[in-house]
Amino acid sequence: MSWQADKAHGEEIAYQIASLGHIAVTRFFSGAALRLDGVMFGFLARGSLFLRVDDVNRPAFVAAGMGPFSYSGRTRPIALEGYYETPADVLEDAGALFDWCRGAYRAALLAGPPKRKAKTAPKTASETASKTAPKAASKTASKPALKPASKPAAGRKSKPTSTD
Repeated sequence: MSWQADKAHGEEIAYQIASLGHIAVTRFFSGAALRLDGVMFGFLARGSLFLRVDDVNRPAFVAAGMGPFSYSGRTRPIALEGYYETPADVLEDAGALFDWCRGAYRAALLAGPPKRKAKTAPKTASETASKTAPKAASKTASKPALKPASKPAAGRKSKPTSTD
């Protein structure tokens, strides 16, 4: 499905669960996200509604035979355990849809904002080795400062020393 089709489906769902509050339907990758008070509790992708789950509401999804959202990664399938597909019979019953979306919103609130990984540059072998090698004591602090060599003044000749 296209973004426009998922958005239209999301707006239908938002209308059905309007008593929860103002549901914003926003773009989410190639689908549409459902947000209440800025908190994403579900999204539509490939024509299906995926809702946020936790240990409280996940058993209902599993009992209905639903699984987590998954997509094909570069080397293997990737499953997002935090979002499960909503059963078709729930989508057809406005009361059940409201209850499942309310549970998903509660789960999203309890989960808090997504944790972002700090981006760091890959370490080179020399950086890694320098951190593991013991550091030598700094010798510059223990050496006395060198005095500059004295030069004869310009235009003056040094006096010959007499040897008697």
